[in-house]
Amino acid sequence: MNAGQIAALVVAAAFAVIAGAGVYLVVKLARLVNAAIAVVDDYRRGADELLARANAAVRRADEQLARTAAVADGAEVLTERMSELSEQVAAATGTVRLLTQGLSATAFRIAAAGYGVRRALAARRSGRVLVGDGRFGEVAQRGKHNGARR
Repeated sequence: MNAGQIAALVVAAAFAVIAGAGVYLVVKLARLVNAAIAVVDDYRRGADELLARANAAVRRADEQLARTAAVADGAEVLTERMSELSEQVAAATGTVRLLTQGLSATAFRIAAAGYGVRRALAARRSGRVLVGDGRFGEVAQRGKHNGARR
């Protein structure tokens, strides 16, 4: 073996070590890439699940807002109608108050007149006379010419 052959043998051995180290590095790099792919895939699945839950929460919030808007619209309509009803009741109250005042005064006068007529008829039938202060007094014997009954 001469020096050239020894040099070729050393170079071949070095090349084999370098090639083995390269293969080792490529295998390790492939495992690292596979692990990175698995981690990214897990993150993607988690992110998809998180986005799905976020979308569901947004949909529920949108439905709740729609319901709240419907309730608010209903409350607004109710407020308007209650205001109209209040105005109508106020108007009716004024009218009823005027009618009550007018009718009560008239009814009171009619009742007073009826009471007076009943009392006068009762006094006339009993043969008594009303004294000026509203009490009954005894009447002296009346004649037939004034229409008194006995």
